[in-house]
Amino acid sequence: MSTATLERAKVTAWLQNYGVYLAVVVLLLFNVAFTENFLSAANFRTQLVQAAPVCIVALGMALVIGTEGIDLSVGSVMAIAAALIPLYLGAGPLTAILVAVVAGVVSGLFSGYLVAHLGIQPIIATLALLVGGRGLALVIAHGQLVQLHNRDFLALGTGDVLGVPVTVIVAGVLAVLAGLVVQRTTFGRHLVAIGGNRAASTLAGLPVKRVLVSVYVISGALAAVAGVLATSRLGASDPSDVGLLMELSAITAVVVGGTPLTGGRVRVLGTVFGALLMQLVQATLIKHNLPDSTAQMVQAAIIVAAVYVARERSSR
Repeated sequence: MSTATLERAKVTAWLQNYGVYLAVVVLLLFNVAFTENFLSAANFRTQLVQAAPVCIVALGMALVIGTEGIDLSVGSVMAIAAALIPLYLGAGPLTAILVAVVAGVVSGLFSGYLVAHLGIQPIIATLALLVGGRGLALVIAHGQLVQLHNRDFLALGTGDVLGVPVTVIVAGVLAVLAGLVVQRTTFGRHLVAIGGNRAASTLAGLPVKRVLVSVYVISGALAAVAGVLATSRLGASDPSDVGLLMELSAITAVVVGGTPLTGGRVRVLGTVFGALLMQLVQATLIKHNLPDSTAQMVQAAIIVAAVYVARERSSR
């Protein structure tokens, strides 16, 4: 292998491992220099709060992608959670939240069973729930937006603890737990092994089906949590809008964060920074009077670049 090829391989590996951190730093510096009031505490709070739901969903997505899977249903699961909240809020916020999370778990069980036990490709299995799940949410809500007035529930989306938004605290705690699961548990090691080589993992006696079902259950549960937080922040249940295109944002955050779509690796911290990067990109463009459609095109370009870098590295 020539020196030039080796150098190119090193650069590619560095970009996949640390590119997301560099991109966040560059965007921060750009905004500090050219965006008015960017350094205000209110702006930082807004950016973190808006990135939190994407981060939460992306954590579950990272685990799924680590097994060489994909979960396109997360946005619809968020919508289902949002639709269920008003129905059970009268019994108390905790009951409503538990029902929503259980719905996410059931959704994950459905997708996981299709993938692990019936052998259906993940993109097909979760696509079914992507389409049907939002339809179910709209049926549950009778196609209507419902205003919420329970103060305890609304505090989840608008409240803070010692000045830190509750939504950000929840995302931070879940990120730490996800990191511990991947790095410090047998489940995490099995997950990575299965993503690296499922056939070899099966021959080695690893609980492949159980792990596959579990990651989809976790993804569904985290999507439901994100749906609860998004609904609380909005102050209304709107299943036609909550979680819309969230699957694309989550996949982008995961891939940009350094987790390859081919599985066998999960980068939790990179995923968190990937979510922050996507939020910063969108906020930067909007603050400079560019339409949201431009942000979506930039997001598409970023994920193509990230996949290309990952492909270049895996080919070597």
